[in-house]
Amino acid sequence: MEQGRNRKLGERCLIVFVLLLSLYSCKKEPEVQEIAEPIAVVEPEDVYEFGFNLNEFVVKRDTIRKGDTFGAILERNQIGYSEIFKIAEQTKDSFDIRRLRPGKPYTLLCSTDSLQRPKCFIYQPNKEDYIVVNFQDSIHAYSDSKPIKFVEKEVSGIIKSSISEALDEQGKSFNIALKMSDIYAWTIDFTRLQKNDKFKVIYTEKYIDDSIYAGIDNIKAAYFEHNKKSIYAFEFETDSVKGITDYFSEDAKNLRRAFLKAPVSFSRISSRYNLNRRIALYGNRVRAHKGTDFAAKRGTEIMATANGTVIESAKRGGNGNYVKIRHNATYTTQYLHMKKRKVKVGDYVKQGDVIGWVGMTGNTSGPHVCYRFWKNGKQVDPFKQKLPEAEPISDSLKVKYLEFIKPVKTQLDAIEYPELNKEEGAQEQDLNTELKENQLITLSK
Repeated sequence: MEQGRNRKLGERCLIVFVLLLSLYSCKKEPEVQEIAEPIAVVEPEDVYEFGFNLNEFVVKRDTIRKGDTFGAILERNQIGYSEIFKIAEQTKDSFDIRRLRPGKPYTLLCSTDSLQRPKCFIYQPNKEDYIVVNFQDSIHAYSDSKPIKFVEKEVSGIIKSSISEALDEQGKSFNIALKMSDIYAWTIDFTRLQKNDKFKVIYTEKYIDDSIYAGIDNIKAAYFEHNKKSIYAFEFETDSVKGITDYFSEDAKNLRRAFLKAPVSFSRISSRYNLNRRIALYGNRVRAHKGTDFAAKRGTEIMATANGTVIESAKRGGNGNYVKIRHNATYTTQYLHMKKRKVKVGDYVKQGDVIGWVGMTGNTSGPHVCYRFWKNGKQVDPFKQKLPEAEPISDSLKVKYLEFIKPVKTQLDAIEYPELNKEEGAQEQDLNTELKENQLITLSK
């Protein structure tokens, strides 16, 4: 009996526990409120170009199209004709609106409102320079250049077939070879380089805005081993006031002459100075050829072979477009058959300055420049003249020069030549073994 009573009590307690548990589970748990984190507002980084913060404008970029004019570009972008005329008039002393060239880039900095009207016109005639026509407040124009960084580089090579191939294998610019051919013009004939000639170069590259490659700037120093003869070349400033630099050898001798050997780089002589030459263009009759013809592609730059003043720049008869330069009381040079002339009478030009481009104007059967050379008023063969050397280093500068080149020469000497790959090395080893065996056979005979 007691047992039955206890069982009933246990069942009641169990029922009560289940009821309490169900009531508790039905209770709504209090909501946990999440605390929202503050949203960080990221301001765009300022981007500067041409001296302006581009974030303050709507930037429109394009290139000059054929037939485009300054007025047409602004008119397409909601600038009225009267305002265009006013801008052109007030900036004409700083910017010639007629000098826009097709293919060259320009930038419009426009307002950020819905109209997006231009505030500035920026024209880039080349990668480095630009012209700003600013008409957002007062109207004015000015020229400036982008910041340029110079990076020093090194390259070396062993010539197997040509210097261009040796550079190309390393992904280097052919302009290095052009600049070297100019430096060594009177000591090495770059059209007759030999297998196993070697070179080392320290040079600088230009970068615009730190990242845009703008080509080879200059050669600081070079070493060339040609026909087992070693020739060093070091750039050195001889006149800090005029900014005159030249290249000198290890023992301070000037590597240049007062005249370049040729008015065009990497060309071949297609016809020499010859007083008894027969010319097909004139019925194969004997007609003196008092110039030296350098064959080159149309558009190749023609350089002044020495410092001087332009005394003629014209287009006339069989000469076609030509330029004539007086260098001093003794020497005068002339450059014929140009596609286009770059200089005018009275211009002073320095050795290596571009004075025109190779063409086929006048009496000519192919693109070339006919280079004529006068000495004391008489046309002569420049290759048979004992031409004056360029200015030597003064005695007062010689000690400074020799000290200056010491670390540069050490740097040049430390540059290693590129290693031959395994296949080339094996071929060279086989060739050396074959030569030795042939020598032994010859000696045994």
